[in-house]
Amino acid sequence: MEYTTLGETGTTVSRICLGCMGFGGSGSGELFAPWTVDEEQATEVIDRAIELGINFFDTANFYSVGGSEEILGNALSEYDRDELVVATKSFIPMNDDPNSGGLSRKTIEQELDHSLDRLGMETVDLYQIARWDQNTSIEQTLRALDDAVRRGKTRYIGASSMWAHQFAEALYTSDRLGLERFITMQNQYSPIYREEEREMNPLCESKNIGRLSWSPLGGGYLARPHEEQDEVRDEGPAAALHNSDASREINERVQELADDHDVSMAQIGLAWQLSKEGVTAPIYGTTSVEHLEDAVEAVELDLSESDVEYLEEPYEPVEAVGIEVNL
Repeated sequence: MEYTTLGETGTTVSRICLGCMGFGGSGSGELFAPWTVDEEQATEVIDRAIELGINFFDTANFYSVGGSEEILGNALSEYDRDELVVATKSFIPMNDDPNSGGLSRKTIEQELDHSLDRLGMETVDLYQIARWDQNTSIEQTLRALDDAVRRGKTRYIGASSMWAHQFAEALYTSDRLGLERFITMQNQYSPIYREEEREMNPLCESKNIGRLSWSPLGGGYLARPHEEQDEVRDEGPAAALHNSDASREINERVQELADDHDVSMAQIGLAWQLSKEGVTAPIYGTTSVEHLEDAVEAVELDLSESDVEYLEEPYEPVEAVGIEVNL
């Protein structure tokens, strides 16, 4: 495993972050999904991740309606907490209570407390807002997050997918008011979705914001040939990107490069991520130990400039997806 720093914090994290969206079991609530796994299988993946050198884990309160946080917390309790970096997030409503979602002070304070209880931690390393809240001023949100840092409930704060002008406003507001600043941006980024290169990624680079890529393999699309995509979980924001001629061509080029390097397609997709300056760590979500072991090997794979150019050449602009969520 290789390591880097999380934004400007000086905190060391593995170049692969284990995404925990798939942990929680299925069938127990409207936010559960049929592809999630129970605690026993999830713990096997977490244990193996730590054995492989991964020290960075990303979850959210709304993943399996708290189930993911509980499973992660239980698994990590067997290890030295000081050696691990844990990120969670909130915004999506947890239930019918309107105050269980959004970014009001009430919601942030109560949902952060609930997350800490489920994780079995007094402090989480990185607390992120999952989206921009149109109903709450960013100043109010930042003041609540600043207080959370000062009270020792989170060490750092981060943001996730939004428009670049919104993120710029948030950074400016923090600087103007002397509040804690977002140190990471978790945004959708993959060879089939590069719209973030227009504004968000350059903004992050200019402000020294660490980037955490979600859906780094396009929702699994780049992990296997497109002819087999009926076997891939085809849902979520990335699914809209799977049916274009450009995406199919990129998929085929990933296959070709995988054959040339004698590696898996997933390793090519993750190696592309790791070749990008400013990407701290792609968030790789898996429920399989085998797939996890395969993904970690991507850290040792160096793509040439010509490989990267060949992979990127077919890309065509697409409509922005996965940015706005209406509560």
